[in-house]
Amino acid sequence: MSVQTAKIGKRGTVVIPATLRRKYGLEEGSQLIVEELTEGVLLRPVVTLPVEIYTPERKAQFLLNNTATSEDYAKAIMQVSEMGLDPETIPHRKPQGI
Repeated sequence: MSVQTAKIGKRGTVVIPATLRRKYGLEEGSQLIVEELTEGVLLRPVVTLPVEIYTPERKAQFLLNNTATSEDYAKAIMQVSEMGLDPETIPHRKPQGI
């Protein structure tokens, strides 16, 4: 852990030393969490994760692959059909015994 100083410029801009920017992967446009503490202000990099948007076909795969019994599988087949998809065209594994 190192301690370095920074300077506040016009409009409250803070210049973070280059060594720390490189160490934490901060680039122009990076987002930071600014947290108020009793000791002062804490700056932390924001961690963002990509969000997957599921297509109807992917949702159908989840339904069909997450069945354990023949009854569950039959319900999943109906749900997929109600989605307007042909269950036979969706890649999936059938539960054992079907």
